[in-house]
Amino acid sequence: MRALMMRLERAAGLDRFGDRLQNAVQSVLRPQKVRDTLHGVWLGHPLHPALVQLPIGAWLSTAVLDLMPGQRRAATVLVTVGTASALPAAVAGLNDWAALSREQRRVGLVHAMSNTVGLACYAGSIAARLTGRHRLGRTLGWFGLTAASTGAYIGGHLAYKQGAQVNQSVSELHRMADGWHSVADLSTVPERTLLTREVRDVSVILYRHGDEVTVMLERCPHQSGPLGEGKVTEVDGHACVVCPWHGSTFQLNGGEVVHGPAATDQQVLPTRVVDGVLQTRLP
Repeated sequence: MRALMMRLERAAGLDRFGDRLQNAVQSVLRPQKVRDTLHGVWLGHPLHPALVQLPIGAWLSTAVLDLMPGQRRAATVLVTVGTASALPAAVAGLNDWAALSREQRRVGLVHAMSNTVGLACYAGSIAARLTGRHRLGRTLGWFGLTAASTGAYIGGHLAYKQGAQVNQSVSELHRMADGWHSVADLSTVPERTLLTREVRDVSVILYRHGDEVTVMLERCPHQSGPLGEGKVTEVDGHACVVCPWHGSTFQLNGGEVVHGPAATDQQVLPTRVVDGVLQTRLP
């Protein structure tokens, strides 16, 4: 399976279809509010993995009930609930997928295809059960569970090996030692201008507003974009930094995510000023 996953990452033949699908998804899900909602900006956590709990749980429960006598009606209800709830999960997943890198999109495309096969099997299972062909419905349900489980394995590779939709910047904190670290002379930090500095080889950005100075990790949590090269804008009265790669937007006074595709906040570090020197430390 490891070798197969590596082959999928390098399968350039998938790009032709994947690029067209990406354009279609971005065209349909064009409004920023829609994309932010599906990314999980409001939740502070990617929405797709939260939504898949319902269909997976319902389908697994259906498989258990199919092994028990006298549970046809309950199994039919559960397989219907699982199939219906898979649709919003799929839309959220496509929204996330469209903002990934090319190698991630290749694996994500196969993940989506496997889940689509599973969804089709479960739709057929519902039809068979409702027409009294429960044996066929059970068989299609098992096929659907197999396909969905395969998709889940591929999704695990996408998230845990390729880092899709996980916070790419938080690992930087593990490279910083405990204690306070000097960052810059406060007098050299200009007003309302992004500065990039290094704290023990960890890149951070500085932003000063009056006597308040924000020190924030510089790598964007979405795809490690350089926030230090981003632009400062105002959103709902808050100064924010916009990632130059994919447009993820974070408040500069607290790190809260404002717009996706990032779904998690950016880490802001505690600060203090000692003898005119700005210092920072681990949270």
